[in-house]
Amino acid sequence: MTNPEILNALAGAVIDMDEEAARTAATAAIETGMPAYEAITEGLVKGMQVVGDKYEQQEYFIPEVLLCSDAMIAGLEILQPHLPVDHNAGAEKVVIGVVQGDTHDIGKNLVKIMLEAAGYEVHDLGRNVPLASFVDKAEEVGASIIAMATLMTTTMEGMRTVVEELKSRGMRERTTVMIGGGPISQAFADEIGADLYAADANVAVRKLKNRQVA
Repeated sequence: MTNPEILNALAGAVIDMDEEAARTAATAAIETGMPAYEAITEGLVKGMQVVGDKYEQQEYFIPEVLLCSDAMIAGLEILQPHLPVDHNAGAEKVVIGVVQGDTHDIGKNLVKIMLEAAGYEVHDLGRNVPLASFVDKAEEVGASIIAMATLMTTTMEGMRTVVEELKSRGMRERTTVMIGGGPISQAFADEIGADLYAADANVAVRKLKNRQVA
């Protein structure tokens, strides 16, 4: 296989939700001497970007996106050991999690996958995250972005608490706060002083990228 054929195969495997094809193409990339970073960014990530577009256009839904992400992960498992040590040096750091009281994490997991595919260094706190932990982790790793999600109206106010905690520690000005989830809206983001509201994973990545350019 030529390099363009391998990259197309990697992207296609992700779009087609085919884990085995992703492993085969990733192995071919290594065997032909293609840099692992190129295989990831120009193959797997390009495929996931198409998946994101299909999700946005309602051609794919969450079950399909999860299967696509499984294929991407299958390829990554083969390629990542071959990455140079400093491949992600200088990447912007994101702390992500589902706020305390909520254990629904499918949406959060999709955002995490898309952010990693876009080149961010993601620190995933998981679900039912104590509110102070978002700020603690951001301070610990030097993250410039905190991303919070919830699917429950009863836990939404926790997001306001995190914003206030950032202010009390003098970290608010240097931290972008992004929120999302079923009951969340732009109006709520404005109300609590969050910087960005994202309706889905694709929007989340685009808004962060646009913010960097602005």
